[in-house]
Amino acid sequence: MANNGNSTEKGFHVFATQAANWVGTKWAFLIALVTIVGWLVSGPYFHYSDTWQLIINTGTTVITFLVVFLIQNTQNRDARALHLKLDEIIKSIDKAHNEMIDIEHLSDEELQRLADEYQKVRARHDIRGHDEREAEQH
Repeated sequence: MANNGNSTEKGFHVFATQAANWVGTKWAFLIALVTIVGWLVSGPYFHYSDTWQLIINTGTTVITFLVVFLIQNTQNRDARALHLKLDEIIKSIDKAHNEMIDIEHLSDEELQRLADEYQKVRARHDIRGHDEREAEQH
């Protein structure tokens, strides 16, 4: 049973990735543009009726709704892969702070504390760098 879930998940992943990639192509844009132009040109034929307006409104709403989920799925996977790659880089550097691995799972408050800490480190570095440059000039 778990195998079926994995194949379904993999199938959705493949579909979502391919669909999101295709939606971002110039051909998808061209098809959307031609569709809109065709709809506009057909307006006089349909006397700009409510049904004529409803077709484009419904079509674009449904497509937008579905594409949002496909793109979000792809973005989630990309972000997770990127975090794992960064975690590996942090782990492999001797001077790196290994506690930075997996920080994307921290709360907003914990992330803010880390950001504040690194801002202080940068400020200390800026002061030291400024002092060193002044010493070199004299």
